[in-house]
Amino acid sequence: MKIQGLSCQRFSALFCGLILASSMGAAVAYAEAPASSDSRLFRDADVFELEHADDPQASHRGQQVAYVRTTMDIMTDKARKNIWLLDVSSGDHRPLLSGRDNYDTPVWSPSDDRIAYVSNAEGNYQLYSRWLDTGQTALLSNLPSKPSAVSWSPDGKWLAFTLFVEEKKTPLAKMPAKPNGAEWAEPVKEVDAVTYRSDGAGFLKTGYKQIFVLPADGGSARQLSSGSFNYNGPLSWSKNGDRIFFSSNLRDDWAYSPGESDIYSIDVASGAINQLTDRVGPDSQPRLSPDGKWLAYLGNDDRKMGHNPSNLYIMDLASAKIVSLTEDFDRSIADMQWAGDNKHLWIQYDDRGLGRIAKISTSGKLTKTDLTVTGTTLGRPYSSGNFSVSATGTIALTVGSTQRPADIAVSDNGQSARQLTALNEDLFAHKTLALVERMTWQSSHDGLEIEGWLMTPPGFDAAHQYPMILEIHGGPHTAYGPNFSAEAQLYAAAGYVVLYANPRGSTSYGDDFANAIHRNYPGYDYDDLMSGVDAVIERGYIDANNLFVTGGSGGGVLTAWIVGKTDRFRAAVVAKPVINWASFVLSADFAIYFSQYWFDKQPWEDIESYWKLSPLSLVGNVTTPTMLLTGEADYRTPMSETEQYYQALKHRKIDTMMVRIPGASHSIYKRPSNLIAKVNNILAWFERFRQPSEQGEK
Repeated sequence: MKIQGLSCQRFSALFCGLILASSMGAAVAYAEAPASSDSRLFRDADVFELEHADDPQASHRGQQVAYVRTTMDIMTDKARKNIWLLDVSSGDHRPLLSGRDNYDTPVWSPSDDRIAYVSNAEGNYQLYSRWLDTGQTALLSNLPSKPSAVSWSPDGKWLAFTLFVEEKKTPLAKMPAKPNGAEWAEPVKEVDAVTYRSDGAGFLKTGYKQIFVLPADGGSARQLSSGSFNYNGPLSWSKNGDRIFFSSNLRDDWAYSPGESDIYSIDVASGAINQLTDRVGPDSQPRLSPDGKWLAYLGNDDRKMGHNPSNLYIMDLASAKIVSLTEDFDRSIADMQWAGDNKHLWIQYDDRGLGRIAKISTSGKLTKTDLTVTGTTLGRPYSSGNFSVSATGTIALTVGSTQRPADIAVSDNGQSARQLTALNEDLFAHKTLALVERMTWQSSHDGLEIEGWLMTPPGFDAAHQYPMILEIHGGPHTAYGPNFSAEAQLYAAAGYVVLYANPRGSTSYGDDFANAIHRNYPGYDYDDLMSGVDAVIERGYIDANNLFVTGGSGGGVLTAWIVGKTDRFRAAVVAKPVINWASFVLSADFAIYFSQYWFDKQPWEDIESYWKLSPLSLVGNVTTPTMLLTGEADYRTPMSETEQYYQALKHRKIDTMMVRIPGASHSIYKRPSNLIAKVNNILAWFERFRQPSEQGEK
């Protein structure tokens, strides 16, 4: 189970700058970046020209790939999603569904003759079907909200999906009748749910996600599940189509146990539910083998740790015997799909900042490949990407690099990938981008090896002195890698060397590395980052008088911690931070999770533990000019956290500014102009305090 907007890995990266967003509204002052106007450089307006590929879906016979092509609309300031089709043999590339409406979630029918998809072409999101031989399209549904987890039945006659179903509640108090024509205040909002608001969604309606089936030729959707529970995809049909496998937390206290879920099946005819797994911990993402004998799923035993890696399990449906295939593999499994032979699965996992694909047999034999997935985030260089597998062994995947966002490539059964698209070549073929170099160093705390990446500005000359920006990722249980980053490229184009890294607590280096900060965050990750700054300075081309630091979410926590520990940085920008852990766990959207997994006790039981890890406890040491930047609709790290730190800095007469982003959630850059505004305000703040270099800079 995955809660939207929560994590790159299940519950382990709860305030990643998410991977996919950061938004700045029109009311925010639009600071002009000091970058050169040279058209050969990557400039702020170029953000509107970026494209990336996502959700590649190989047809069952492996002859075609449907994927979602995301572009930026400069007139509406929004990302637009269309579905494109690729021929694997010839590379023929053409739009399947394109225009100003959004088209996404392509799903191939079992016979490869149709593609089901979701679109808002009729105003609100509905299910559609496209016949590939004639190009005809049919509206299939009339649904009150957007469907998800769409899945074809084996015979191609039905579509299953999940859908939020609102429940009407009787108001607690009854109001008197309003006179005709009277204009009264809006009704009160009654809140009694444990989780009553969610970042990016706002205040939640009362209701639950239920499982439905719909005739593939259109008609009335029939609700299979019921009750006050959320039923989660992906949905996997049984071989003969009589059952659907899903994950859910059907415990009576489900709202208080956010780390729990099990695997179930539901009878399509009767709605009867059968529970297949039962343990303390999350089991999710069920996928049935092609022959219908094995059910694969991801899960782990809940140890109440900040980072909970997922293992791959298979269940023999005849005997109910369960086998773990990755118990000795020290990487968290992000996704898995069956190969066509019923004896192997393809798995995706992060390793040292990169998404990787490997093959594993049902006996547990792991075969690594050189295939990597990346490129589906544009703002910051997070690990990302996805893949799909055909019944014939064709793997469709997203591929990218430090120089390019995601394109589509294909691989024959794990062999070298062949790239089929070059979506950004028209833009970047005539641009000079910052080069990115991998580097490692030892932490001053204990000698632990830390990995990072160094970006040097276009036209870099090691004989000159450059200012440097330390850019820190969120999470904290996420990972940066050798991936494209529009933000970091814009910093480099403005003349800065940029260092980004994976300090302890980052994922993709094993369980021990990720949980090295368990109930000690921020902590020695500070030493990891400072050691990286020192290692770069030793190279001789950094102006040590012009060091700057910024980070968002978990990176905002560390940035605020850093300026409370050292005055070596000329200026800082703290984006969407946690400043006071006690107030955070009582105001964040998923407070019930944070207080259970990141601390041993509740704040009123052990306020000292919360305070000693709060950046606010160090505000008395701060002398660094520090900007705060947060979305006003951020319910992950609420605006109140930013306001506390801003007021504290003002009380101490420290140079500070609060940049409030109207309408923006924790995912600030969902709109292209928001990414630009974020970067330009950060650069303008740094330029305000940047000092002339004694040796000169290029």
